[in-house]
Amino acid sequence: MGKHFTLTASDSHQLGAYRADPAGTPKGGMVVIQEIFGVNQHIRAVCDRLASEGYVAVAPALFDRQVKDYQCGYTPAEIEKSRTFVAKPDWDAMMRDTDAAIKEIKGAGPVGIIGFCMGGTIAFLAATRLSGLSASVAYYGGRIAAFADEKPKCAVQMHFGEKDASIPMTDVETIKQKRSGDCEIYVYADAGHGFHCDERGSFHNASCDLAWQRTSAFLAKHMKK
Repeated sequence: MGKHFTLTASDSHQLGAYRADPAGTPKGGMVVIQEIFGVNQHIRAVCDRLASEGYVAVAPALFDRQVKDYQCGYTPAEIEKSRTFVAKPDWDAMMRDTDAAIKEIKGAGPVGIIGFCMGGTIAFLAATRLSGLSASVAYYGGRIAAFADEKPKCAVQMHFGEKDASIPMTDVETIKQKRSGDCEIYVYADAGHGFHCDERGSFHNASCDLAWQRTSAFLAKHMKK
């Protein structure tokens, strides 16, 4: 459904990206931010799903500064290898690459962003640090608590699993205390980390469906031309 192409960031770094376009006139554009597993089949499927709902969707390859075209699955070995990319994350560089994706699709109408895991944190940071966004959706962003003092410039929605072994509920409470006034924050009692991805053992169908319903309604509300 989609195509691969190249984006250019403000520092002239060129990175790969995946783009999916809707059949008709787009409602707007969505930047889709990867987990630590690259722009893999799951992230491309999210782009395709957003395109089917009327958005131009672009997923920038944020690890291209380290390894070109990195993508993998979810075996223990692949997870371990992927974690090395975020041992010392360069958030500023990832903001530049995310901004390139925002600029790429701004002609489609209002622009939003959605991210998962590492991408959830980036979706929140983009809402606080970048311009041109109408909405931001963060799924289980593990480092959001560290940046929760930053104020978003656009509407933000967050999704967490109560059984997430890598994001303690104390972190979610911190985020709620600091951001509940300007962010929608949802916790799913039966969900763990990665509950949205149907390729992972932690996939939880009911939580995924409810979170996506909320995501779609949120985008419809805030992504108006």
